[in-house]
Amino acid sequence: MKRQLFLTLLTSSVIVSVQAHAFDTTAKNALLMDAETGYVMLNKNADVPMPPASMSKLMTAYMIFDALKSGELSMDTEFTVSENAWRKGGAKSGSSTMFLKPNQKVKIKDLIRGIIVQSGNDACIVAAENMAGSEEIFADIMTRKAKDLGLSNASFKNATGLPQKGHEMSATDLAKLAQAIIRDFPEYYSIYSEKEFKYNGIKQGNRNPLLYGIEGADGLKTGHTEASGYGLTGSVKTADGRRLIMVINGLKSMKDRSTESKRLIGWGMAAFENVTMYRSGQVVDTVPVWLGTVSEVPATVEVPLTVTVMKGPEPDVKAEIHYMQPVSAPVQKGQKLGQVIVRGPDNQVKTADLIAAESVEKVGYWGKLKAVISSWF
Repeated sequence: MKRQLFLTLLTSSVIVSVQAHAFDTTAKNALLMDAETGYVMLNKNADVPMPPASMSKLMTAYMIFDALKSGELSMDTEFTVSENAWRKGGAKSGSSTMFLKPNQKVKIKDLIRGIIVQSGNDACIVAAENMAGSEEIFADIMTRKAKDLGLSNASFKNATGLPQKGHEMSATDLAKLAQAIIRDFPEYYSIYSEKEFKYNGIKQGNRNPLLYGIEGADGLKTGHTEASGYGLTGSVKTADGRRLIMVINGLKSMKDRSTESKRLIGWGMAAFENVTMYRSGQVVDTVPVWLGTVSEVPATVEVPLTVTVMKGPEPDVKAEIHYMQPVSAPVQKGQKLGQVIVRGPDNQVKTADLIAAESVEKVGYWGKLKAVISSWF
């Protein structure tokens, strides 16, 4: 026998007179996503490959974080600054720089901040050359890693984001990459919220406008070249724990980037909310047990089941609980009993295994006999 249970969750909140996907932005490319649910609130040319400028340094940083986590590098590992890195990305280049000097030794802990806070092109090239032998080889490795992360439009030709034919990413790629950095490297992610960094006696500020105007903003990376315009991959965590990830690109000025990023984040906070049908560890239902020392076992989910909805009086969220009943004893704690499916607006579907919260032993001979006789009647 298969049991199917349908639930509708009712909540009350302020109705916002904004329609999903109707937000107007001057950015050429834009995406606003809920980090937990993956729900996209706004998509404007988000899957079109574009020059990402310095936002591609997120991938450079990901490679360093990955090497730190594996133990290949440590924060005190020292890299040597080459003449090439100095000429292409140092003070001589006239581009964003950490002001490294040729033949200088620089520790990873400083290099990371040079990349993230100061957007140093020299820092990126130093990392690439010391980790892979050359910037070209490092860019190829970055591209392969990006494919592993599901960044389908990402193709890297350098470690800096400086204009080069074929060096491109989409806004969706950048949002997924930001999500991966936050998920995979929580021990390093806080660096993205640092507002300034001083090295070689030169102090530089973080260019991310969200850090100076939005409570809860903690990342990630700006970008600008003539080809790409002004862009930003940003993230904000609200007081209730909800995280929004935003990507914009193709704006005409730093002022436009600042205004538009804050406006877009503000809209996402005001117009949407998350609805959690079941929390991790919450008892979802009780499942009948055949020939058990108890007649039923509580069943839970190990992951929260959450969807993103437009704010309103009655979000259209439904849950389905599927399992075969009764389950035969013995039952082990953690045993899969079925599945829970939560459905939200815009075809959002979240699933989780329904698992036993407790163990149930099998009854002895007399218990079995009693159960059989009871079943006859």
